[in-house]
Amino acid sequence: MKKNKYNELYGGIVVILFWYFLHLFIKTNIIPAPYKTIKNFFEIFLSTLSIHLLVSLGRLLIAIGFSLLLGTSLGIILGLNKNIDKFIKPIIYTIYPIPKVAFLPIFMVLFGLGNLSKIILIIFIIIFQIIVTVRGAVVSLSKELFYSVRSLGMNKFEILKHLVIPAILPDLFTSLKISVGTSTAVLFFAENYATSYGIGYFIMNSWVKVSYIDMFSGILALSLMGLSLFKFIDLLEKKFCSWVEKA
Repeated sequence: MKKNKYNELYGGIVVILFWYFLHLFIKTNIIPAPYKTIKNFFEIFLSTLSIHLLVSLGRLLIAIGFSLLLGTSLGIILGLNKNIDKFIKPIIYTIYPIPKVAFLPIFMVLFGLGNLSKIILIIFIIIFQIIVTVRGAVVSLSKELFYSVRSLGMNKFEILKHLVIPAILPDLFTSLKISVGTSTAVLFFAENYATSYGIGYFIMNSWVKVSYIDMFSGILALSLMGLSLFKFIDLLEKKFCSWVEKA
């Protein structure tokens, strides 16, 4: 645990040093000094930044939660049922590589300019990753494992609870970590259209106003939000996948 903390501290120091050297090298207000940005971050956090951050976090959590629930369920169904998998898998594998960000205008027309279209876009992007990951984890389980638990008299629900779900959790948590990065990037893009709230809107609005220190404060807030979600998933993984050996 201490080693992980030191690794995170080391990573933060390296990023800040690189940022500071870049500020000194370029010698322009476009890249403000780290200490000025951090000071400004705390100055505007309660009055402005926190509102945009909470709106973005709400959109992100709703999208990830729905994607997790539906994606995990579909992945398990496809992994356990070969007949359904035979018909659905080709469709998923065809849609999965498509750059789905291009669908934002369509979602805005269908679902309006508010939160719903942005949330649906994030769901549409990350749900396929979860489905593919969970399906692969279920398919990789050997038949002998199913034979063993059935010989113990377990019904379908018990097999799901005691074999399938514990087996897919490590891959699912890994997929969730990747999804956090993907969904945060997508959210930033989506919040540049037809909205007045959200950290993506705040960053781009600050850029338009040539307020680079506010822009970097927004980038810092976005980074901290993504990091916090990532670490929360890490804690859940340690709690529910304690048997998995980590390097």
